[in-house]
Amino acid sequence: MSVPEDEDSLTQRWPRASKFLLSGCAATVAELATFPLDLTKTRLQMQGEAALARLGDSARESAPYRGMVRTALGIVQEEGFLKLWQGVTPAIYRHVVYSGGRMVTYEHLREVVFGKNEDEHYPLWKSVIGGMMAGVIGQFLANPTDLVKVQMQMEGKRKLEGKPLRFRGVHHAFAKILAEGGIRGLWAGWVPNIQRAALVNMGDLTTYDTVKHYLVLNTPLEDNIMTHGLSSLCSGLVASILGTPADVIKSRIMNQPRDKQGRGLLYKSSTDCLVQAVQGEGFMSLYKGFLPSWLRMTPWSLVFWLTYEKIRELSGVSPF
Repeated sequence: MSVPEDEDSLTQRWPRASKFLLSGCAATVAELATFPLDLTKTRLQMQGEAALARLGDSARESAPYRGMVRTALGIVQEEGFLKLWQGVTPAIYRHVVYSGGRMVTYEHLREVVFGKNEDEHYPLWKSVIGGMMAGVIGQFLANPTDLVKVQMQMEGKRKLEGKPLRFRGVHHAFAKILAEGGIRGLWAGWVPNIQRAALVNMGDLTTYDTVKHYLVLNTPLEDNIMTHGLSSLCSGLVASILGTPADVIKSRIMNQPRDKQGRGLLYKSSTDCLVQAVQGEGFMSLYKGFLPSWLRMTPWSLVFWLTYEKIRELSGVSPF
């Protein structure tokens, strides 16, 4: 049951702030439920990295994991069950900022900037542009937290390889990155990051919005949990297909060692990383971690959209 509309309600007085907070809450629930798959995906994307050979790093030859299940089991056996959630704190920070930013931006573009047709139809081309722009803005704001998340996810692997741990915790990670690279260092990897976000949100926001409104306007289905579930399943699949290559590049750039000026030692740019990955490991290296990415993206999308639509209803906010 939805909350009765009230002129003095917070959602009426501060609609964008309310939607930002509601999407952050939904993203937190989804992140906690699916984070182990994100960790598994990141570990798979890091192993066998051809560029490490230039630094004489032995990690490339000692890839300890083969596939998603063995990777997850290896983490549990060698590091402990709770290590499946290593890096979850900055991940939650990231998603509160990222999801809040992208959702508010997309709805503002849809309702105010682009606008719907008179029959309430929102053209696909507008949805594609809106989804990509929302992803770019949301991810740029959240880049520092994403950087910390990726680097902390690799700490368990560094410990097993006998390397010193880089961070004592989330706040130490932020402080160390800031001290070593300055403000600019917190935005390391931002270019491939927003490229990935643009593709993922073109898959996620655009697909969800398009499929949901198509079902509501052209089928007997109503705007309910069944429609939300079907739409989110479609959006998770499309987002994974479009976003995995950019995710591999982003993760590698963010995790690479850096000099005292904060410059990467392995890759000059996202294009350089792309070329080295394809030349050294083959085209399919861009889809390393696709299975856990898809298996994570689909339930994440499902949990997020069902939760988000429900708390909007309970808070007296109109459906997405």
